[in-house]
Amino acid sequence: MHLDEFDKKILERLQRDSTIAVADLAEQVGLSQSTCWRRINLLEQAGVIRSRVALLDPKALGLEVTVFANIKLSAHGRRSLNEFEEAIAQCPEVVECYTMSGEMDFLLRIVAGDIEAYERFLRATLLQMPSVQEVHSHIALSRVKHTTELPLGAAR
Repeated sequence: MHLDEFDKKILERLQRDSTIAVADLAEQVGLSQSTCWRRINLLEQAGVIRSRVALLDPKALGLEVTVFANIKLSAHGRRSLNEFEEAIAQCPEVVECYTMSGEMDFLLRIVAGDIEAYERFLRATLLQMPSVQEVHSHIALSRVKHTTELPLGAAR
């Protein structure tokens, strides 16, 4: 789907506040309410807008620790990769999982209440997965920048 400037303006504002009323959004981007609503609907149908969610504050929920874990698998066959990915999808502590090139196979972002909670997850879950050979954990000390907003200037 090709995005024009109106689509990008709509998406920029929805990334900041998905609860904005269509009438207010239409006024901000310079469209009629019905045209704006149609564009939002088309963006949803095309999969550009996957969902509208509430962003929660981990610290307010007692999730004080963020860990980035590099995972190396012992085997690299399709079956091992699929089994690992299916197992990770079932772990609520893992909020992001990426397949990586280079020395490690996966990068996980894990949230936990404290270091002890992460250690329990590491020992009871990650290290028990049959294909996991190595786990290198990196504890985040502070978060300098965090956004869910995508840079739409480069979007097609």
